[in-house]
Amino acid sequence: MTARNITTMGGFLLMGFSDNRELQILHALLFMVIYLLDFVGNFVIIIITTLDPQLQSPMYYFLKHLSLLDLSSLSVTVPQVIDSSLAGSGYISYSQCMLQVFFFTALAWGEMAILTVMSYDRYVAVCFPLHYEAITSPRKCKWAVTIVWLSSGITGTLYIATTVSIRFCKTKLVHQFFCDVSQLLKLSCSGDYFGVMEVSTFMSVMAFACFMGIGLSYGQIFSTVVTIPSAESRTKVFSTCLPHLFIVSFFISTGICAYLKPNSDSPTAVDLMLSIFYTVLPPTLNPVIYSLRNESLKRAIRKLLLSEKFIGKKLILFFC
Repeated sequence: MTARNITTMGGFLLMGFSDNRELQILHALLFMVIYLLDFVGNFVIIIITTLDPQLQSPMYYFLKHLSLLDLSSLSVTVPQVIDSSLAGSGYISYSQCMLQVFFFTALAWGEMAILTVMSYDRYVAVCFPLHYEAITSPRKCKWAVTIVWLSSGITGTLYIATTVSIRFCKTKLVHQFFCDVSQLLKLSCSGDYFGVMEVSTFMSVMAFACFMGIGLSYGQIFSTVVTIPSAESRTKVFSTCLPHLFIVSFFISTGICAYLKPNSDSPTAVDLMLSIFYTVLPPTLNPVIYSLRNESLKRAIRKLLLSEKFIGKKLILFFC
């Protein structure tokens, strides 16, 4: 496709990971495996935290919504990558691209928000155990999750409202495997992108506030844990807090590296790998990380796999 055709077409051309046909097929298969693993892992967590009576605490309630966000987030980008790789074309229509912008920005903020809520939940559980049930009552938990999803919708709406006003004057070649806002801004006419920049600045401030809140929560958690005399109690606290801290650190650090690195008109393989680290790997790793150190989750998963009664009767009730 010539530069002139790319400029005049109605959609955009997403740059894949390779122009080699064999490698494109290999990438499609790899992403398909990743997507299936993510789907199964997060779906299992959603099922067991919904149906297992032992997993009805606020921590597992928030984990269920994190899994919903992860599953939705990966569904925004990965199927498009698989389709583009199999078809050998990175073309994406304007409407599809704008939908990707909406859902990706909304779900990315939703993940940051729910991780902040989960860190506060762990802070209350460790530092104020006697008041935990009162502070994290079911009503307050539902309100917290409602705010997370509403703020996600508002974030996506702000981004899409400012992005659709952009006039794209340059070659519509997006150096990314999905419609990334930062890449779309490079294709805009002079002055058209200020609205998006204002939204991005505001959301960056909000994300930094969440980051500070998470940092303060875990600072208090670890200062409290070292005073606990029982080694068994300390192990139990670490088994629930360390997976969450790992996911938070990985998600935030890779996102910061990707967005604060110097911009380039021709992104390298390292840039694409960074994008995978903050868009694809966290949703895929979440079920694994949380399950490895959490005995309650592992028991529930074994029950799901081995108990015909659990699989049959309760799964039917879930879908009904």
